[in-house]
Amino acid sequence: MAALIDGKAIAAKVREQAKEKAAQCAAAGRAPALAVILVGEDPASAVYVKNKAKACEACGVRSLEYRLPADTTERQVLELIADLNADDTVDGILCQLPLPGHIRETAVVNAIVPEKDVDGFHPVNVGRLHLGEDCFVPCTPAGVIRLLEETGVDLCGKRAVVIGRSNIVGKPVASLLTAKNATVTLCHSRTENLPAVTREADVVVVAVGKKHFLTADMVRPGAVVIDVGIHRDETGKLSGDADFDALLPVVSAITPVPGGVGPMTIAMLMENTVKACRAHLRLG
Repeated sequence: MAALIDGKAIAAKVREQAKEKAAQCAAAGRAPALAVILVGEDPASAVYVKNKAKACEACGVRSLEYRLPADTTERQVLELIADLNADDTVDGILCQLPLPGHIRETAVVNAIVPEKDVDGFHPVNVGRLHLGEDCFVPCTPAGVIRLLEETGVDLCGKRAVVIGRSNIVGKPVASLLTAKNATVTLCHSRTENLPAVTREADVVVVAVGKKHFLTADMVRPGAVVIDVGIHRDETGKLSGDADFDALLPVVSAITPVPGGVGPMTIAMLMENTVKACRAHLRLG
């Protein structure tokens, strides 16, 4: 039977470390501050913003929320970002996605200065990530790697397969795994004979957005599976991109949904925000 990778426990450890470093920032001058912009009334986004505010409070991070109506213009959002960029007491800025259709996501992401881009989406941070330089790493991919590290998975020389090539998860996860000296294959909807590829992997990260996409016959016995997907059925039950019950007797370790990757995303956001503050305060 597979070991369950406890994202809740690992996220709690990350948050506790962030809390300690946030206290050091406060002692050196001020607490870290995170500005979150929410445009519109998307229910899922509202929940995410609420959870981020809770995490900030628990970690000693000052939370600044800017809730804007759905008809807010792109120029108004960019002007707010410009003000936050110029505010020396704000360390991190993120604009909750998705945005209303009339606001260009690219324009908003690019407007946040790289030093405050705690989501890790700005092209400068994306470039630094792929170059192996110090940067803000997108929170979910960073959480995936931390889960593997905390579970004791040695990635050096191992074969890893990432299913899904999104800019938010798939591509950065592939870069991070490569930086850990894994041999990485990035798969997607055009990959031919995908099961043959995944069955060669020691580690499979599935982030394709399709419920129960990764089945037991697609993995080798003893592989490690990280499931980034999350889906809610008509009864409210959550599940992931991996067929958890079928994989459990086959793999050596797997993340559950919920309680796996999900808690790590906000925990890594706290880590990035504290990192930004320490840089601004020159604490090293």
